[in-house]
Amino acid sequence: MIKDKFFDRKNYIQILEKRVSSLKDGYRQNIAIIGDENVGKTSIISKFLTNFYDPRIIIVYLEVRPESLEGFARRFIGALLYNFLLNSGLPLKEDLDYLIVKSSRYMPNVALRINFILNELSRRKKINIITELFNLPELINQETGKFTVLFLDEFHNLEDLGVKNLYREWSKLLMVQKNTLYCLASSRMFKTRLILSKQLSLLFGNFEIITIEPFDIHTSSRYLDQRVGGLKLNPQLKDFIINFTGGYPLYLELIADALSKANVEGDLADILEELLFDTSGILNQRFSNYIKRFLDVGASNDYISIFYLIASGRNRIKDIGHILHKQKKDLAIRINYLLELDAITRSGDFLKVSDRLFSYWIRFVYQQKLCSLSFDAKNQKEKFRDNIQDLIAEFAKQSIKPLANRVGELLQLFEDDLVQLERKKIRLHHFREVKSLVFSQQFLKDGLLGRSSDALWIMAIKSDALTEQDITEFAKECKRYHHKSQRKIMVTLKEVEPNARLRALEEKIWTWDLNSLNQMLDLFSKPRVIA
Repeated sequence: MIKDKFFDRKNYIQILEKRVSSLKDGYRQNIAIIGDENVGKTSIISKFLTNFYDPRIIIVYLEVRPESLEGFARRFIGALLYNFLLNSGLPLKEDLDYLIVKSSRYMPNVALRINFILNELSRRKKINIITELFNLPELINQETGKFTVLFLDEFHNLEDLGVKNLYREWSKLLMVQKNTLYCLASSRMFKTRLILSKQLSLLFGNFEIITIEPFDIHTSSRYLDQRVGGLKLNPQLKDFIINFTGGYPLYLELIADALSKANVEGDLADILEELLFDTSGILNQRFSNYIKRFLDVGASNDYISIFYLIASGRNRIKDIGHILHKQKKDLAIRINYLLELDAITRSGDFLKVSDRLFSYWIRFVYQQKLCSLSFDAKNQKEKFRDNIQDLIAEFAKQSIKPLANRVGELLQLFEDDLVQLERKKIRLHHFREVKSLVFSQQFLKDGLLGRSSDALWIMAIKSDALTEQDITEFAKECKRYHHKSQRKIMVTLKEVEPNARLRALEEKIWTWDLNSLNQMLDLFSKPRVIA
């Protein structure tokens, strides 16, 4: 077991350290940290806060939650003053009046302004409180020379404080503040991008968006190796866990903890049953609370049905509309609502449930209980275990297939739909023929050809990293084929080297790395490739 549960994420920590340290050197770059719930945003911030120290920089962390404007103002002021005094060596109390008195010795003008703000709040005066609060760090800099970094977690909840023209007034401050760095965090990715592109889009002081991703396959594997201690996991079972959790740290942690406590490899179905199926299970309770958000609104049946259909692999928008007998306009309203809440994501004509494990829960637990004709939990539990065993068996079956076979089977599922992959829109032509190719080049051997009435796809498959020489060889092979709509694609299980990527662009060749390939497999409900 590792004592410190924080794992990896060094790249994100380094970005924060660089941006915060640069503030006192006259360079300010505001940051927005976004990512799904459970992906580890707050733990990254917490790790940074624990390790960072600079006597000239005040670090303030504040979770923005639904409350009164006065409640937020008092917490904001208290956190600001507490962290200002933290390195003074004085004994501190989490008492606002005490903190104001202590701070007034070092910055009397700031203390006067704080008392003015609190007085206006108590008298319910209609001054712009947010502007006054967010301007306090600049006043601190004028009196003490110290800089301030404000971490506002779930910052979008500021909208619930009832402040008029919140973003318009805030953006005016952002334009002129030079000594305050804002680090906004939010699990509402869709909403945050909208706010930053519309309300807080500035001529100067724009936000750098850092998207926190789940662990990649390699990191997930290393995490499991460390967390399960001396228990040597079956490699195929470990790969299944990585596929099942999607690399979300929380889910990996819960499964790893359960494996460690069992002290034997045991039956993974037992662990997943306890976490996901049992009413007392941590994830069952978590997802049950999450689904209530959609049960308490109008058209709740539509939302649950959309979740279930997507989770079951019927995730084309046209198919969902047909099954639910919904007009395109009405279905768009439901889908847009779920997109705005980041409950689902869209890729062209396809939808995907954002949380991979929640998708399994909807399919194998929630919907099964809804459809059950009896109260016999034993039958439901057995069905859940059968479904899990089927998933494990299907993953094992797919994992032993050659990569070219798996990509070929994927091509056969295309039905002229559109997807978006790495900012490119791709038409997935319905191929009337998919066949294997064997290249005669030194480094490229396996390939595929997909032929439709109006397109020809030529693909090269390589497990190792692509090189410039690979690109050159593949470009020569493609010249043997003539078609007005020819698509050249190279698939690799490694990252594409920068020089190779540049060469591919010159040759008009698309490159799919492991991440791109798995995105495509996700859309067709196929197990991921764990390399």
